[in-house]
Amino acid sequence: MIGKHLVGVVTATAMIFSAPILAPASDLVTGRTNMFGTPGNLIDMPTAEMAPEGQLTTTISAYGSGSDITTRTTLSFQVLPRLSASFRYSAVSGILSVAGSPNFTTLHDRSFDINYRLFHESTYLPALSIGMRDFIGTGVYGAEYIVATKSLLDDKLRFSGGIGWGRLGSYGSFGSTGTRPTTRLGTGGVPTYNQWFRGDVAAFGGVSWHATDKLTFSAEYSSDGYDREVSRSVLDRKSPWNFGATYKVSEALRFGAYSLYGSEFGVNLSLSLNTREPAVKGGAEGAPLPVAPRPKGAADLGWSTDTTRTTNVKASLSQLLAREGIILHAIALEPRRAHVQIRNTRYDMRAQAVGRTARALTRTLPASVETFTITQMIEGQPTSSVTMSRSDLERLENAPATEILAASTFQDGAETNQGITPMDDAFPRFEYDIAPYLRFSVFDPENPVRYAAGIRAKGEYHFAPGWVASGSVSQKVIGNLDNISLPGPSGLARVRSNVAFYNQSDEPMIDYLTVAKYGRPAKNFYSRLTVGYLERMYAGASAELLWKPVDSRLALGAEVNYVLPRDYDQQFGIRTRATNTGVIPEWNGHVSAYYDIGYGFHTQVDAGRYLAGDWGATVSLDRVFANGWSIGAYATKTDVSSATFGEGSFDKGIRIVIPFSWGTGSPTLQKSETVLKSLSRDGGARLEVDGRLYDKVKDTHRPTMAKTWGKFWR
Repeated sequence: MIGKHLVGVVTATAMIFSAPILAPASDLVTGRTNMFGTPGNLIDMPTAEMAPEGQLTTTISAYGSGSDITTRTTLSFQVLPRLSASFRYSAVSGILSVAGSPNFTTLHDRSFDINYRLFHESTYLPALSIGMRDFIGTGVYGAEYIVATKSLLDDKLRFSGGIGWGRLGSYGSFGSTGTRPTTRLGTGGVPTYNQWFRGDVAAFGGVSWHATDKLTFSAEYSSDGYDREVSRSVLDRKSPWNFGATYKVSEALRFGAYSLYGSEFGVNLSLSLNTREPAVKGGAEGAPLPVAPRPKGAADLGWSTDTTRTTNVKASLSQLLAREGIILHAIALEPRRAHVQIRNTRYDMRAQAVGRTARALTRTLPASVETFTITQMIEGQPTSSVTMSRSDLERLENAPATEILAASTFQDGAETNQGITPMDDAFPRFEYDIAPYLRFSVFDPENPVRYAAGIRAKGEYHFAPGWVASGSVSQKVIGNLDNISLPGPSGLARVRSNVAFYNQSDEPMIDYLTVAKYGRPAKNFYSRLTVGYLERMYAGASAELLWKPVDSRLALGAEVNYVLPRDYDQQFGIRTRATNTGVIPEWNGHVSAYYDIGYGFHTQVDAGRYLAGDWGATVSLDRVFANGWSIGAYATKTDVSSATFGEGSFDKGIRIVIPFSWGTGSPTLQKSETVLKSLSRDGGARLEVDGRLYDKVKDTHRPTMAKTWGKFWR
């Protein structure tokens, strides 16, 4: 029987169905997040609301008083319209016992949440979602739930009601679904599948009222008993009722203030952006030149044998492309055909580089040339060739870009590479960049955020087709990354866990210094051989072979590496393979499979031997947007046990790629790549060699270019 504590939630839920039944349905989208940092207009309790697709939100919340302050920092991402995922880093005050002492200290905890909407709201029925909190972690916030949400009064009121297990079944329970195993606070990192939807069941509910476009009030009945916190006098839970208000400063910034459990006060702040929407509306790049239509009846076929005319054509085309940030690498001219190889230095949307090249060809080539082939060059090697007719360009300039895509054909650049002459300045050439850098470490319980910042200079010397000498030197200016403590013995050679030693030098450090040879051994195949100082911690040699047809979503690859550990000062020395916990193996490598699933999802599986000699596999899944944003997660499991691996049980993390063009509105190939992961551990560690082939070539192939083909005419 539902006890007296549930009277409020029953009343609230009943109001959903007793209200006018013909109230219009809402998509139940919200930009607000609760105290757990997940989408919803309530406080502690979940709802069936979702953020806009592609929304990325960071929420910082805190509650408590005095020295007993608990904070939660949550990164939530709306993966799909029905699916949201969250990663949380919490400092839970006063619940972690201290060995040999009756006192308790702060637990620094990592947890993952997921919420999936089973049914959207209709006129008669509420939206229904199912979700889990802390389903991978220590279980300190472990809970599962099923919740319904209904909107009323033109979406000004939203009622939610549901049932929960775990922490959400710990107050006012009215039944159970078996025995829920007791969770022990430990290294975490393992899915708690033996607890899901098991144990006591309790009801919860709440209501939110959008008083204005900016101000929202909420009230809820909570089924979270906060048993661990109450038992250790961290929280005085006097009431199951919570009340709050949130204020929207802008679409990106919101504040919330809450009265919790009749005894506590809480606040949160959320910062949001939508990865699908540009930060600069409309873009800031200059408009392309229009297609130049040919005069009727022009058919001079003898021009291609006139050296003066062909020289002038090459010079004019080279100058016109240079204005667009595109380098003419090579060219072959025939009376009715032209083939150009280009190096794109500006456009992260590769279709835009092809489109601007095609326009330039219409303005510089004689009227007899009807067929254009444009090949993109990566590291001195041809990747994909796009062939189109000049008549189609003239006819379809003002039509949707999909029409010129349908009229174009893609080929492997290796097939079109014969008989084309490189420009005089193709080789040798030198490219460089000087910029600040920021390196950081997160989730260390002793210091959650550590960093190092300084100046980095990079350079590349392309001295022959496919041959690249490259290097990077950095100088630290400020930071505390050298204060990371070494973890205890793990039974593995220290291949990554001694990273603090690599952050101690105040002298210039060689990040990498290599010579690489890129090649096209056959149609659909790409190769790479890199030797030198491969990364901050290792020198040696790395060889890779990739099979990737130009029109295929599937790619297969293999990589083998011979490594030598570098000296800690990251200059020219090599140190011994022996560490205090084992010997670093000479060889490692993987076989890999890559697949573009569709709807922006890319998956990758790598299987093989890792740096410490352990064998296993890494599985990753990324949501990639047409504008270049990418957000994903990976997990690596090897034959190293969870106990041997240490905190986190196995290697996993979240990776985010942000294109600079998204923030500036101007096209650029530059991007920021961030990996959020546990402390550096030795199990599942992989070499970080630069220039891996799949990332080099995939953006120039048809499956990826088709997604950004809308930029062809821009």
